Amino acid sequence: MNHPLIDAHAHLWLHVDTVVNGQPIHPMAHNRSRSLFFGEEVQMLPPYLIDGKNTAEIFLSNMDYARVSAAVITQEFIDGLQNDYLADVARRYPDRFFVFGMADYRVEGWMEEVRRLVDAGFRGIKVPAARMTDTPLNGAEMMPLFDYLEERGVLLGIELAEGPRQAAEMEDVVRTHPQLQVVIGHFGMSPRDNWFDQIRLARHPHVYIESGGITWLYNAEFYPYPSAMQAIRQAADEVGMEKLMWGSDYPRTITAITYKMSYDFVLKSPLLTDEEKRLFLGDNARRVFGFKKLVELPYIKNMSE
Repeated sequence: MNHPLIDAHAHLWLHVDTVVNGQPIHPMAHNRSRSLFFGEEVQMLPPYLIDGKNTAEIFLSNMDYARVSAAVITQEFIDGLQNDYLADVARRYPDRFFVFGMADYRVEGWMEEVRRLVDAGFRGIKVPAARMTDTPLNGAEMMPLFDYLEERGVLLGIELAEGPRQAAEMEDVVRTHPQLQVVIGHFGMSPRDNWFDQIRLARHPHVYIESGGITWLYNAEFYPYPSAMQAIRQAADEVGMEKLMWGSDYPRTITAITYKMSYDFVLKSPLLTDEEKRLFLGDNARRVFGFKKLVELPYIKNMSE
């Protein structure tokens, strides 16, 4: 591996205590969380993070060990709003992290919060649209947001629900906002219904796809995820590898695998050329998110080797 790795989809937080779909999500013992997932306990963090804190410093330790030079930190309603913490992370580690700001689009006045975040220096704004299915993306409520982000040159990060409706709405958004740079997460929810509708949005020159969560979506198959690799190959053939980026969805996916495994299956796959791997695993994200100075991370031998 002689090229930098950049993770285009990861999460950080200091504390999670929020409400989604009217149900509270709060930490429990051993880093489990209850409520959102139909009342059952789920392991939200690797068990070694015993205080429930998912900090930049712990992630940097994982990144350095796995030789990942930089990462994009996104947000989601189930994280709770982490804007203050992420702004601090960006100030302290400007060469390692690109951070998305996020407003609570479920409450009045959220557009003013978006403006405040952009004025505060956030270069990307996240919309977790998959959890906002009652709000048309191409409707009167959301279109002013996309107008504003396009005008200010702010990147839009968005995840869409499975099925055709939000993909069709997003087609209207990207068609009417040709200068709005858009990154769509979770690899179109592959292999769920109509996932390729989301991939085809990257036919637009200003739209990109990242694969955060793909190891979760193909978890039943597990490492080395041959069907996930087939999906990456299929998407690249459709829109070009220069439109696709690797993402880990750290830390939730790292309850099942190691951080290195979240990209290692791509490195070892015969379905991509070396040049395609370089684009997918780092070069595309470097260009899209504007990373300038990337750290070089040496290989550190394991004691057990």
